[in-house]
Amino acid sequence: QVQLVESGGGLVQAGGSLRLSCAASGRTVSTYVVGWFRQAPGKEREFAGVITRSGGTTYYADSVKGRFTISRDNAKNTVYLQRNSLKPEDTAVYYCAANLAYFGGDARRYEYWGQGTQVTVSS
Repeated sequence: QVQLVESGGGLVQAGGSLRLSCAASGRTVSTYVVGWFRQAPGKEREFAGVITRSGGTTYYADSVKGRFTISRDNAKNTVYLQRNSLKPEDTAVYYCAANLAYFGGDARRYEYWGQGTQVTVSS
């Protein structure tokens, strides 16, 4: 099975940008569809976007479309989430998750999860 570790979180001002990384170990990340989710304080976990195994196709939630970009470097066993034009409402813990075939936003369909990385956007 694969282990996932997110990094790159921190404090950023509104309007700024931040790139999160999701590093895989145990198995090659190219085996998996990888999604990004986020959970704000007091709210349920929310789907942000997902990328296919090859990286050829991505899909985003409406709330982040046009501002977030998911990419992957299978040679580095890493998936990225580039976030631009950040807003205070983007403050959340961000998680990457993996599964073998499902390409969508249902968190229950993802088998493997990272521990999350906190992102705080100040106004």
